[in-house]
Amino acid sequence: MTSRIAALSIDAVDPRTVADFWCRALDWRVRDEQEAGIEIGPPDPAQPGIDVLPVPERKTLKNRLHLDLRADGTTTEQELQRLLELGAVRVDVGQSPDVPWTVLADPEGNEFCLLGTAVQDL
Repeated sequence: MTSRIAALSIDAVDPRTVADFWCRALDWRVRDEQEAGIEIGPPDPAQPGIDVLPVPERKTLKNRLHLDLRADGTTTEQELQRLLELGAVRVDVGQSPDVPWTVLADPEGNEFCLLGTAVQDL
């Protein structure tokens, strides 16, 4: 027997904005919404999701854990443009200019990466 990831948690001053961004970015849906937070995930409830939890303070340091995304059914450049249009921003966390990924942040500054190789190119 082993453990399974049930959910990742993201702290947010504005959980609705962060949950909406990730739902659009991942084509997920809200599974549950309560005062204690918003649970989002893919249509299959057996798959892990993300819990967006309210906190009073804004993010101040680089994330210790982040998501790596890969374009699926489109090019990496098209996916980068889509994520930027959804509200992501490019960020510098000290990566060198020749890395094969793009570091981005969601509307509250939580970093994530868009990998340079699309799913269909693996």
